[in-house]
Amino acid sequence: MTPASRTPFPRTAALRRRGTWSATQRSSGVAIDLGSARTRAWMPDRGLIFDEPTIISPGADGGSRPVQRGVVVDQAGAAHVLERLLGRRAGLGHYTMVVLTTPVLCPGQHQSVSRAALEVLDARVVLTIEGVKAAALGAGADFARPLLVLDIGAGLTEVGLLVDGGVTQAHRLNVGTSDLGTTTTVAELVQSIVAVVTDLLHHECGVLVVDALDRGPLLTGGGALRPEITYRLAKQLLAPVRPAPAPHTAAVRGAGLAMVAAHRHPSILTAQPH
Repeated sequence: MTPASRTPFPRTAALRRRGTWSATQRSSGVAIDLGSARTRAWMPDRGLIFDEPTIISPGADGGSRPVQRGVVVDQAGAAHVLERLLGRRAGLGHYTMVVLTTPVLCPGQHQSVSRAALEVLDARVVLTIEGVKAAALGAGADFARPLLVLDIGAGLTEVGLLVDGGVTQAHRLNVGTSDLGTTTTVAELVQSIVAVVTDLLHHECGVLVVDALDRGPLLTGGGALRPEITYRLAKQLLAPVRPAPAPHTAAVRGAGLAMVAAHRHPSILTAQPH
């Protein structure tokens, strides 16, 4: 990944109007996992501070969802969710740093829209980390050997091969646990993941994938809470698939750990300028 910049963001017009900017007015920082179904946040001194549905306004219809298949499709709606959960009205809202998990192979538009939505938090520095890497960090994975991460979320499934802690190969499937029982089955989801892993075996990274399979793929996301998915993946991959501890919050925990480490090692993450 690109080395991170530690240069603070320019102050916004609103901050200039207030005329002051003191470190005592800000919290230490927050890690955010803005998912298709749920938004989670983690702070160094408090741990997981909330795990809430990613909806703009709850109602009889379930509310409008500004994030679909891992991508922000409604900037104003995403900003509303973030302001409601993390802004000043929530008793928070001043941060030295925000770390946001991002899907692998996400379009550039998602990056720019996400950054714009995060402006409501008045963060001085915004950093991003790939969700599969964050999940591995949150699971306490050892990066000494190649690691295959299978992250199954509500609306998106990601497969990432990590070598020396970096994502070297990745693939995304626009299907997740919210599709099970409606447009797809567990067997079909598992078969799609197996097909991706099989394809990776035919790439130049094939030897590394074999090593990662021998070690055992790491299963994260809400899908890891479903034993039938773990069983089917292990059976078809002929590998010891290992669900992460508390797999649904592994990514935000890992983003939080990376945020703490970024103060000492800024190359861990990627800075996003305004």
